[in-house]
Amino acid sequence: MPNSKQKIVPHLWYDKEAKEAAEFYTSIFPDSKITSKTQINDTPSGESNIVSFELCGQKFMAISAGPYFKINPSISFIVNFDPSKDKNASEKLNEVWKKLTDGGIALMPLDQYPFSEKFGWIQDKFGLSWQLILTNPESEERPAIVPSFLFVGDQCGRAEEAINFYLSVFNNAKQGLLTRYPKGMEPDKEGTILNADFMVENQWFSAMDSAHNHKFSFNEAISFMVYCDTQEEIDHYWEKLSAVPEAERCGWLKDPFGISWQIVPSEMNVMMSKGTPEQLARVTKAFLKMKKFDIAELQKAYKG
Repeated sequence: MPNSKQKIVPHLWYDKEAKEAAEFYTSIFPDSKITSKTQINDTPSGESNIVSFELCGQKFMAISAGPYFKINPSISFIVNFDPSKDKNASEKLNEVWKKLTDGGIALMPLDQYPFSEKFGWIQDKFGLSWQLILTNPESEERPAIVPSFLFVGDQCGRAEEAINFYLSVFNNAKQGLLTRYPKGMEPDKEGTILNADFMVENQWFSAMDSAHNHKFSFNEAISFMVYCDTQEEIDHYWEKLSAVPEAERCGWLKDPFGISWQIVPSEMNVMMSKGTPEQLARVTKAFLKMKKFDIAELQKAYKG
């Protein structure tokens, strides 16, 4: 079932491939579809295409807006295959793996690991990373797809701090499972997070630290849109999350860990997908001038 109340939506930034990527993903995962396509003009990136889609009933958004950011494995998506719910879970995992490896690179080969009898980490041809796992059905149920943060470089060792921060900022939040690195797993430091998950706004996320030498870190290529019903809510998330003043632009901000969020009015989706070209042009012109979004001003622009 689609989570109609999904408050936080992953947002993927591509140079030109948003539509192609969305079509690729919706062809691979069950209960998936493209829900809308919109073109906005006269942005700093010129003409931008926005695609909204669902994978396993979960909402995603992608934009083609120029070669400014490159997707990397610091944020990946865990895909849970649960044998207690589907006796063909293992075969389905193999099928998805096969499709994602087309033009992709295995970061951890599909194999048996101490934490799962079948697991693989793949970076697909569009640069997006997926962790496919045969889950242990004894633990509390998790959704099919869970965004996962990998704290590396300067941020390594901060996963637990980040989890506690998000639990304090968002509603309907709770800590899930938490496993720490034991002694003897150098360069990873004993006590840092080997694997943890947490729920905010009734949505699951995962986090881990890695002290290995990774050539990437969090950037704007994968951000998270937070849909807000009121200006008060926009103000709350903006004030709590924004930590880098120079990153504030068009509803975008960066949190203390370098992760990007977009704090947007819920009705913006309707404006963007249902508006006439004139309405779209007016709303685009209005929001390009803003750092934090002002709902009243956007409504005024929409109504003309």
